[in-house]
Amino acid sequence: MKFKDYYETLGIARDATQEDIKRSYRKLARKYHPDVSKEPDAEARFKELGEAYEVLKDPEKRTAYDQFGQDWKAGQEFRPPPDWDTGFEYAGSGRGDSDFSDFFESLFGGMQSGGRGFRRGTARVRGQDHHARIAVSLAEAFAGSVKTLTLRVPEVTPEGHVTTRNRSIRVSIPKGVSQGQRIRLAGQGAQGFGGGSAGDLYLEVTLESHPFFTTDGKDIHLTLPVTPWEAALGSKVPVPTLGGTIELTIPPASRSGAKLRLKGRGLPGKPPGDQIVSLRIETPAADTDNKRAIYEKMRDEMPLNPRSGLGV
Repeated sequence: MKFKDYYETLGIARDATQEDIKRSYRKLARKYHPDVSKEPDAEARFKELGEAYEVLKDPEKRTAYDQFGQDWKAGQEFRPPPDWDTGFEYAGSGRGDSDFSDFFESLFGGMQSGGRGFRRGTARVRGQDHHARIAVSLAEAFAGSVKTLTLRVPEVTPEGHVTTRNRSIRVSIPKGVSQGQRIRLAGQGAQGFGGGSAGDLYLEVTLESHPFFTTDGKDIHLTLPVTPWEAALGSKVPVPTLGGTIELTIPPASRSGAKLRLKGRGLPGKPPGDQIVSLRIETPAADTDNKRAIYEKMRDEMPLNPRSGLGV
């Protein structure tokens, strides 16, 4: 996927005001409108201009786009960093419905702003819902927590430049919250008009990476290193879980890659998830004469062809 420099597309500087953006777009849109332009690439250029303007005219999208700074140039291969928009608050439905490029969709597919609320006479208009992604640790997801979050909210200065202000909110993280789950904070979105109620704020959960646990819904996965004798003879070994260390029974003749299930040891829920333990046999190094002799004895007394299933 190629990076698109929307400022270059509109022929403006990165510190252009919102009025500069509008003026440049209107000028170029008239030049390349397919109904009147004689330029051979008018239709493609007009579509590119529309996409650039969709991002830069919107303070929320522009602020998010500007996070990448000037490190990327038009045409370079690009992939957005994981969770690049965590902690960024935006308005809209939270669903993408545009026909813009893959680059646009990779960044803003979930940030489509709906129409802004307005006041007409004494009509009551409900405020717009806002959305943000938040990072939650596995420990917080398992036990639940109350934490203060700082979200970045885009604003336009009186001079027409886009900036951000920090907004702190206190939120309760429920036990068992999982990847992609949304937490609704009633009345924490945009203010209403004409006495209308405020919108809601929806927080989409992103689970932080863990040194040795991974998640699949409410299930927790762990790769557990074991010795060859623990796997061959069977053993009881300590294993970490989100709720603390427990003792796990390894059956005799276990193979590397074998999976053992700890019922109910995943994230809380109805029903709770499980913890899936995958065994990985660790082989001691033959770094002394005595250890090498032991391996040679095993080779001679316990012959094994682990590749027989491959026909070799």
